[in-house]
Amino acid sequence: MDKRPKRRKYKDNPYTLHKENGRFYILFTDSNSIMQKIEVSEQVYSCFNTFELEDISEMNEYDRHIEHSELSESTIERRSIKQVESVDTTFEKLWDSQLLYKAIEELPETQKRRLIKYYFEFKTFKQIGKEEGCDYQCIQRSVYRARANLKRKLNQ
Repeated sequence: MDKRPKRRKYKDNPYTLHKENGRFYILFTDSNSIMQKIEVSEQVYSCFNTFELEDISEMNEYDRHIEHSELSESTIERRSIKQVESVDTTFEKLWDSQLLYKAIEELPETQKRRLIKYYFEFKTFKQIGKEEGCDYQCIQRSVYRARANLKRKLNQ
């Protein structure tokens, strides 16, 4: 596997570089939304890699320029280390989270378990399905129903 960290790139950048077992690949989604993996030579890979690094450098330079041009009192205050929050806001957040946890506890056991795995353990529908011996759609429906039940309970 390629040990490079995931790189930041422009949202319209259509490709991803990949290196595996000494072979070089470029991954992209074609016009039919199908992921393609094409093996390329080391020279082509190197050219794409250089372009990607220059792209990152340009984005960083742009960000630094924008950052310095937009410094104002409100921007500096927003960046302060510790944001001061009103007592009312703190209480409302605490109250909302307690209501949410209470509503989650009232869900059917299967929905509650799957919702917790998806939102709190950050697992995908596929991973949950594999753990529970179900297919993707079954897990997805269960989580969406749990979410709808929560929404209904919290709106009451």
